[in-house]
Amino acid sequence: MNMCQLPILFSFRRCPYAMRARLAVKASTIQVALREVVLADKPSEMLLCSPKGTVPVLQLPDGSVVDESLDIMLWALKQHDPQSWLPSNEHDEEETFRLINFNDTEFKAWLDKYKYADRFPECSIEFYRQQGEGFLLQLEEKLDKSTYLVGDKISLADMAIFPFIRQFAHVDKPWFDQSEYKKLQDWLQQLLDLPLFNEVMKKYPRWTCEQAPLVF
Repeated sequence: MNMCQLPILFSFRRCPYAMRARLAVKASTIQVALREVVLADKPSEMLLCSPKGTVPVLQLPDGSVVDESLDIMLWALKQHDPQSWLPSNEHDEEETFRLINFNDTEFKAWLDKYKYADRFPECSIEFYRQQGEGFLLQLEEKLDKSTYLVGDKISLADMAIFPFIRQFAHVDKPWFDQSEYKKLQDWLQQLLDLPLFNEVMKKYPRWTCEQAPLVF
């Protein structure tokens, strides 16, 4: 494809929302022009596409914009899903989106308070961690029944959620490593060890308008 016809993906390497978008795009084998941004100094080109100023942002060749990470995942996988991440039946679909919705709403709110507990002094860091543990326990119970969150193969649910569990684990890694969530620890490590994850976590220079297009 001609470079000017490639979709443009604005991303930030460490953002879990951007991680999961990159994972789905890379898994789909669809090429995009990657623009690595710095959130403290967001490029005007990104803000013109999506004034809310969060990553990821996908600008399609026709000018339309997708600026929600899950929507970017679905956009990519609905075009090409060679690893069969998308749910194949109504039950799996319902469970997939139930888990992702819980992750993106209730769990993410506690994760932010746990990670940035000094900004929320009304409660202790231990309190925020305990609130987040409700989701960890839910996932642990899922993984006690199957290898992955929705069955015995990697799916959209795993790839949409694990970047956030990774972030939670790294707030206090010694605590997480000695915690009771043994199935969850193994699951997380398996996903972190995937060549796909290592591929999407490569470091790229900050994008500038003078930079040659970077095909991702």
